[in-house]
Amino acid sequence: MMPVLVSARRTSALMCGVRRIAQTTHIDTKAFPPVFQMVDATSRAAENHDVLPGKGIMMKTKVPGPQTQKLMDQLKTQGGMGGAVAFFGDYTASTGCYLVDADGNRMLDMFSQISSLPLGYNHPYLQNALSDPLMASFAHSRAALGMLPPKELPDLLKETFLKIAPNGMTRVQTMLCGSSANENVFKAIFFWKRAKERAAEGRAATDFTEEELSSCMSNQAPGCANNLSIMSFSGGFHGRTLGALTCTHSKTVHKIDVPAFDWPTAPFPRLRYPLESHQDHNQREEQRCLDEVRRIFQCRLEEGRPVAGVIVEPVLSEGGDLHASPEFFKNLQRACKDFDAAFIVDEVQTGVCASGHMWAHEAWGLKDTPDFVCFSKKALLGGYYYKDEFQPPQGYRIFNTWMGDATKILFFRAVLAAIEKEGLQALVHTVGAQLMGILKFAACSHPELVTNVRGVGTIIAFDCATPALRDQFAAQMRNNGVYVGTNGTQSIRFRPSLNFNLEHVAEFTRVFQQTLSQLAE
Repeated sequence: MMPVLVSARRTSALMCGVRRIAQTTHIDTKAFPPVFQMVDATSRAAENHDVLPGKGIMMKTKVPGPQTQKLMDQLKTQGGMGGAVAFFGDYTASTGCYLVDADGNRMLDMFSQISSLPLGYNHPYLQNALSDPLMASFAHSRAALGMLPPKELPDLLKETFLKIAPNGMTRVQTMLCGSSANENVFKAIFFWKRAKERAAEGRAATDFTEEELSSCMSNQAPGCANNLSIMSFSGGFHGRTLGALTCTHSKTVHKIDVPAFDWPTAPFPRLRYPLESHQDHNQREEQRCLDEVRRIFQCRLEEGRPVAGVIVEPVLSEGGDLHASPEFFKNLQRACKDFDAAFIVDEVQTGVCASGHMWAHEAWGLKDTPDFVCFSKKALLGGYYYKDEFQPPQGYRIFNTWMGDATKILFFRAVLAAIEKEGLQALVHTVGAQLMGILKFAACSHPELVTNVRGVGTIIAFDCATPALRDQFAAQMRNNGVYVGTNGTQSIRFRPSLNFNLEHVAEFTRVFQQTLSQLAE
């Protein structure tokens, strides 16, 4: 199979259209000239088969190819790893933003392991971190961080997670993944809420009655606060453990057959695009959802089942990249304060510069920091920041064997160094603007294929007319050499690594135009 080729003439037409769209949007056109030149250069290089080793798209088979099919058959006999394998990667051959599969296809990866690779594949900073003197000892003598942490841990936390902590936050708890982070946040909130209730009765936080101690062992009240709940939003995704899954409402396949807590779900705004053409509708839609949040708060309070916390993503990612305005989130936080509930921002998929900010919620202009900010994915391990008042009143209340992984903290230190020294946060702004411009023009030129373009930073998505067309679009892009993600019912999502640059944008543009032409035939 020959490398994917798209004529410079066809790509140039798309980029000229992008210039026109840029004049009517908020895109900074000063950032565009380099990518126009790069599109022309990469198009000519592709036509001349001038592709550097390890760089550039090179497709040999369709994906999944024959070697992947063979490996899939073998894996199925071993359990199947969840039954959702798309293809197998060759991670020694993958480099930068290019993912090589088991059949030798080299794809431009714009999904980055479900948005979890901050620097792509085999990045020099991460390779160098392997030679850190601490790495070997942390790896082969893995510490139970909650009981016997290495002596270097406080300084490592100071150099990494506390260095980039949301404004005013000085406490962090590492975990293994996003689900475990959210699950333990819920527990911390319930501890806080019950401590306040005991204080109102004149008791200390740990002044438990005999009835509380005995009833909790059989999952009954008053020892188990079964009347408390966490409010979440339709379309949200917070994990697959039982508490996190109760707060997840993005796909039925996640939840079917699994028992869930009786916790409330509020509607999340469904905005119309382009935003500038639907301001009145979108304001009404956000107010409708906020009114329902307050109604749920009030009803639960009157029933003696108060909502202890509210969890929300800055962008509801698995649910279809659903956005809301900063005013929506400000008013949501205000409602939480009015009803004495904790405000949790789940930044598992949006954190660590993907939005153009270190934390996406920084763009909201909140008067007060959220009570909790959860992270994982690009942070390389899970965890959460929290305010002082949510410190558990006893040891072992928030605990598991590993409480994270010290080797991942060493890697994350290298990630932060790369972000700073290579200017990756600024690059996300530039690249995101270019991608949005390209997609907005496609929405004008091919409205039957591309609609509802939306995004912040490089957290970008668009909709297709039907779920079937969306699946076809993603498959065709993959076979043409660009790996993208899907979400919601009919959305294509982009989650490139932070080092996805203008050269990659140019290469994406060629393949995107090719795919549009193929699907429009």
